[in-house]
Amino acid sequence: MAMQRRSSLDRTFRALADGTRRSMIHALGRGEARTAGELGRRFRSAQPTISRHLKVLERAGLVERTIQGRLHRFRLRQKPLDEAAGWIARHRAFWEGAVGQLDQLLAEVARDDDSR
Repeated sequence: MAMQRRSSLDRTFRALADGTRRSMIHALGRGEARTAGELGRRFRSAQPTISRHLKVLERAGLVERTIQGRLHRFRLRQKPLDEAAGWIARHRAFWEGAVGQLDQLLAEVARDDDSR
């Protein structure tokens, strides 16, 4: 289970590493489903490039595709973003705690030096 979650996180972070894909996520974050064409208009990229970006987002589970006739609509899936946010929060808490402990230690050392 943990290995599967890590693999999912890897796909999420790889997908989010690209600015175009982050912009697509942002556009979809407004809640309504959009077509590839609607998403692609925001960028100066050819349709095949936009399709490749959307496939990466789909493989990461960040978007889901519904097909209505010839129209392919994409909608944001929140769960992978929530999992990534949870991972970041856990690591942030760890490092903030470590930095807090280091600050305390340095303050104690400084007090010891001042008392000598």
